[in-house]
Amino acid sequence: MLASRTLVLTLNQQQLELIDKTVENGGAGDRLAVIYRALKEYGEPAREAVSDPDGQTQIAGDRQIERALLREHVMEPGTGRAVEVRKGQILRIEQIEGPQCVDFNCFNLHDYKEAMHVGRIRAVHGLRPTAGDFVWSAPPRERAMMYFLADTVGCNDVLFARCSAYLYESAYGFASHTNCHDIQAEAQREYGLTNDDVHDSLNFFMCTGVDGDRAVIKRQHSGVGDYVELLALMDVLAVPNVCGNDVGRTSNFSLKPVKLSVLQASENDLARVPKLRTYPTNLRTPADFRQPNIKADRPLKRDPDYVPQFTNVPLRTISIEVPLDEEAHTALKQSGLTLREYYGEDEAAMLRDIVLSWWEARYTNSLPGTAA
Repeated sequence: MLASRTLVLTLNQQQLELIDKTVENGGAGDRLAVIYRALKEYGEPAREAVSDPDGQTQIAGDRQIERALLREHVMEPGTGRAVEVRKGQILRIEQIEGPQCVDFNCFNLHDYKEAMHVGRIRAVHGLRPTAGDFVWSAPPRERAMMYFLADTVGCNDVLFARCSAYLYESAYGFASHTNCHDIQAEAQREYGLTNDDVHDSLNFFMCTGVDGDRAVIKRQHSGVGDYVELLALMDVLAVPNVCGNDVGRTSNFSLKPVKLSVLQASENDLARVPKLRTYPTNLRTPADFRQPNIKADRPLKRDPDYVPQFTNVPLRTISIEVPLDEEAHTALKQSGLTLREYYGEDEAAMLRDIVLSWWEARYTNSLPGTAA
């Protein structure tokens, strides 16, 4: 290449590792080749995300006649239920009198500190998780806990926090009112969990959207017989509850009972789950943590022997000289038109953005743990 300009691309060791992995995996011949490829392909449509390799992303799944019904329970308004769902079993949450939001929490049955993480679900599956998606646990494990087998409505919420006693007192003046936090806390108390162990909920059948920069709640349209089905990928304690909001649109201004069923999954059900890879980062147990013990007392006191051990710190800066011929430099300038508001005339910063944005679009546009 006859260079018309040479830029110095500044990366830290973690960013450089992405480029080196691309070379190792055959994405390009060397570091510069990765950068040139990114510059050439930046802005081109990437392949579509693979949310279900078997193509089974339909809203509703077929009920399997070979499933065995293990137990049933009807949650009355104002109540919830802690339900043990073992690996290979299905929890069905079903409307029996019309539209009713159901808040949902989930814990690893054998380690309650591994709990469902709504933020991870939202980041991976978007604002309306549905059939073909997963229920993920929080860092540091980030494992698939359950799998959406079926969803006859396709309107579930991951934007809004659970309603609480404070909400109804501060906004409506109620000294006492049914609310999801207190219902959750009472239901999971059966297993020794406290008020502090309730976490953000996945809200089934709740229709929400975004208006400008604010999340909004809409009236819902689920009906009698509509359901979601979740297949347990590990032993879990599932804690659904009848949402306590009868003064808002969440359940169309009415509280109604909901039916829970636990079924044994069929072979066909199990075969529908996309294969996920595991990594050392999501196989860690408390024994691998620098602090493996659960803190038993409430006050916070400084450890005088504490020595920080942050990952990959100190971050190191690496500089790569990138010769650009006239064609490549023109491509950089054209691609950089939309980046000038962030970087001004700093073309090296634009190039770093282009390379890492290209990598993100090409190599992270699939489910975590599935083949890219």
